[in-house]
Amino acid sequence: MKLFVVGDVTGEPGLRTLEKRLRPLRRYYGADFTIVNGENAAGTGITPEQADRIFAAGADLITLGNHVWDKRQVVPYLEDNRYILRPANLAPQLPGEGCGIYEVCGKRLLVLDLIGRCEMAFGPDNPFLAADRILRMLREKYDIAVCEIHAAATSEKIAMGFYLDGRCAAVWGTHTHVQTADERVNPAGAGYITDIGMTGPVWSVLGVDPQQSIAMFRGDLTERFRTAAGECALSGAVFEIDTASGKCIQAERVYDRIREA
Repeated sequence: MKLFVVGDVTGEPGLRTLEKRLRPLRRYYGADFTIVNGENAAGTGITPEQADRIFAAGADLITLGNHVWDKRQVVPYLEDNRYILRPANLAPQLPGEGCGIYEVCGKRLLVLDLIGRCEMAFGPDNPFLAADRILRMLREKYDIAVCEIHAAATSEKIAMGFYLDGRCAAVWGTHTHVQTADERVNPAGAGYITDIGMTGPVWSVLGVDPQQSIAMFRGDLTERFRTAAGECALSGAVFEIDTASGKCIQAERVYDRIREA
């Protein structure tokens, strides 16, 4: 089984890049299932129309993070579509689901979406204990499990990679929009990378026009952030999983840089 995970799609340039490059990359890597983080499709948040575009571009599943509620029109969409996940360790009364089980290569694949707490202005449940609870509760219903951890602190994401090693076939991080160079297979067989990066403008500060970001850090009066223009890249990773053992064989970074999308 080849799992292709794509980093935070950011703004209209990110959406156009995904529409242009996702299907060719799926074919190139022989991906069986593709998961795209879409929480920044609107800059912050995602609309139903943008989610539809991500699916039409070739995604099998969309994951979200701390901006899940920034565009409230997505709430009914979360309730009606089992192929879009919000973090599982948010308050249980909130709309949507934080995990799902999907048929891939004749196996039942559990995808778990978690959000971190370290350095995040957020109050979710402990993601480590939430992972324990969900894996235990669903143990008889899935064959292979994978997990996305949407978190700011590299330490929290690395710790989660080791915590789920041997229980998940792959663990990857999102949120910081900067791809890390630590892709590997952990000792007990979990493919891992601290952050898969961003899909959007290369010449930007996490997707934002650099001059706006500089002005903010200088303490200048600023206006609403604009997504940067120009050259774009699609970032992500491919995990090759042995379906017999449920362990990762190889983890590979993906960085596909193209001219303006």
